[in-house]
Amino acid sequence: MSGQTGERLAPGVLRVATTKRDNAFLVDGDDGLTLVDVGWAGAPKVLLDALAGQGRKPTDIRRIVITHAHPDHVQGAAELRRLTGAKLLVHQADRAWLEAGRVPATGRSGAFGRLIDRLPRLHWDPVGPDGILEDGELIEGSDGLRVIHTPGHSPGHICLLHESTRTVLLGDAVFRRGRLELGPAALAADPSLRADSLGRIPRDVAGVGFAHGDPLTGAGAATFHAFLERLNGGR
Repeated sequence: MSGQTGERLAPGVLRVATTKRDNAFLVDGDDGLTLVDVGWAGAPKVLLDALAGQGRKPTDIRRIVITHAHPDHVQGAAELRRLTGAKLLVHQADRAWLEAGRVPATGRSGAFGRLIDRLPRLHWDPVGPDGILEDGELIEGSDGLRVIHTPGHSPGHICLLHESTRTVLLGDAVFRRGRLELGPAALAADPSLRADSLGRIPRDVAGVGFAHGDPLTGAGAATFHAFLERLNGGR
């Protein structure tokens, strides 16, 4: 499925392109839907349109999981929570960023990253989470979304493994922009942590969802496995 209704990544996992460059994911669960990331300020409308295209209503989103507190993932979070009543969940290490409404001066390793974070258009409405996620946690009601803490891009960055389909949702741990890459070091909090963090991703995933870039499924997932092997020297 594509267009306003989204694109199926795996059974129960739907990719929704909130812009031409940004993705969010809807995961069917025991009590409704889990949304992984929101997006920019205009993303709530796109997401609710996608829901309507699936014959679902806003209150079917029961929880919003934030992979990390950067503007292109959280700028629409306060508005979407208001519209859906969903619980907002984030890792403790990114909680202060979410509540501050911006990435702090210490949140990027490079001068360029620190410069752009001063721009008001990259801030968001401060919002406090309704719950805190921990490494290894199985998110209640999500039908098997497992939290994998992957610091580097931000201190509290997480990936999510949909265990029943072996599909991993990577946030910004890896970008797919023509090729697989870690993204600009200047935009990461601690780029030295990224390779080791990715070493925690299981090697048997069958589908890969990126916040930026088209997903990999089927035989394409082997490309992702090869990338991890090169990154971690065959470990």
